[in-house]
Amino acid sequence: MAGWLDITGMAGPVMVQDGGRPGQMHHGVPPGGALVPELLALANRAVGNTWSAAALECLGPVEVCARGRALRLSVDGHPSLLLPEGERFRVPAPERSSVTYLAVDGGLEVPQVLGGQGTLLVARLGGHEGRLLKTGDSLPVGVPRASPELVALSFPWEDERPIRLTMGPDTEDFDPLMAASLLGSTFTVSNTSDRVGMRLQGPALAHGDEGASTSRPMVRGAIQVTLSGEPIVLGPDHPTTGGYPLIATVIRADWGRLGARRPGATVEFQAVTQDEARDAWSDFARRFRGDA
Repeated sequence: MAGWLDITGMAGPVMVQDGGRPGQMHHGVPPGGALVPELLALANRAVGNTWSAAALECLGPVEVCARGRALRLSVDGHPSLLLPEGERFRVPAPERSSVTYLAVDGGLEVPQVLGGQGTLLVARLGGHEGRLLKTGDSLPVGVPRASPELVALSFPWEDERPIRLTMGPDTEDFDPLMAASLLGSTFTVSNTSDRVGMRLQGPALAHGDEGASTSRPMVRGAIQVTLSGEPIVLGPDHPTTGGYPLIATVIRADWGRLGARRPGATVEFQAVTQDEARDAWSDFARRFRGDA
């Protein structure tokens, strides 16, 4: 390790998150990862890290202190600043997004668990002891590997287009009017939403499934519809299996645009083709992750 990031104060949930741990579904472990991948990538690139390096995901304000060396910090990809050893820095509460990210040059060197460093609260693994951080915690920081990168900021909440999705796989289980209602209505993010799933308030999407369907693998972005007709968009910490019918799936390039919505925010949807979804992901990876 090359230093420490000490947590000296906070007023809301804070945890360690990274790019996720794909490929562990057969162990019953969801991929996890940042709720808003764009902001994680921008913050990391601004301090010279790989886009997926472990950083702080903050739902409220947090105060940190540099120990062992000066630390270069970035919040959500804004120009980095050098925090001298022994000095403190306060990350403000998110203003327009549901969360904010604090990246440190060298990344947070918490242990890797099943191929990832992010906190998976539902399984109490990863991050710092598998839990939310608290005042007094100290996180090891790695050795800086590259110079800070100036990237053009493009925040997810500034893109007001509808959230894009592909229909299915169970659209046929719904009356055609229900699919039209999904695409033609405005929904509101419920305050009971979390990293497991985003509940949407709006018109009920009635279906004939009585909950007896065979359980099957789930993915992030899948829109489950409960027996009451309430749509739930699965998040990074989603259950690995489920039996509710899936009316549609949010495309990967729009995970962050949806995850950034705060309780009370509105959501509208637009159907796209598989080819359009792939093209959108290629553009996303190039702009935010720096992929060729």
